[in-house]
Amino acid sequence: MKKILFLVILSFGLATFSFAQTSTYILVRHAEKDTSLKIADPSLSKEGEQRAFHLIQALKDYTFDGIFSTNYIRTKSTATPLAKKNNKEIQVYDPKNLKAFAEQLLEQKGKTILIVGHSNTTPALTNFLLKEDKFKSLDESVYNKIFVVTVNGSKAEVKILEY
Repeated sequence: MKKILFLVILSFGLATFSFAQTSTYILVRHAEKDTSLKIADPSLSKEGEQRAFHLIQALKDYTFDGIFSTNYIRTKSTATPLAKKNNKEIQVYDPKNLKAFAEQLLEQKGKTILIVGHSNTTPALTNFLLKEDKFKSLDESVYNKIFVVTVNGSKAEVKILEY
C-alpha cells in the first residue's frame, strides 16, 4: 500500500512539474542597419554592430536553449554574438508564417529562446505568443526594445526592456 501511495504521489508530482514549466521567449528587432547602400539585405552599421554586442550584457541573466533569426544579414548579425556566447547555432525561421512559428515555439516547454526579427515581425510574433493583439509595428527608428514573453501553462505575460 505504501508503494502504491508513493507512486501516486510521485506521478502527481511529475505531472504537476510538466505542466508548470515556464518558457521564456526573448524577442528583439535587429540592430541598426547600414542604410548608406540602397540594397535589399544590408549588413549592420557600426552602431548596429555595437548594439548587437551590447545585447550580450543586456541579456546576461539568460542562458539560451535556442536562437532564431530571419534569413537576413542584419538579423543573423544581431543574433551572432549571443549565439557564440551560448555556443548555439542560429536557426532560421520564415517571417511570412509567424502564427505557425509561434505554435512551434510554444511547444518548446521550459526553454529560453531568443528570436531576432524586424520592426513589424517582432511585435506581431509577440502578439501570437501572448494570444492577443497588443503590440503594433515598431517605428523604423526604434532598435532598443526587448520583448520578454514568459508562458506558464495558459498564462502568458510580457515585459518590455530597453537596451
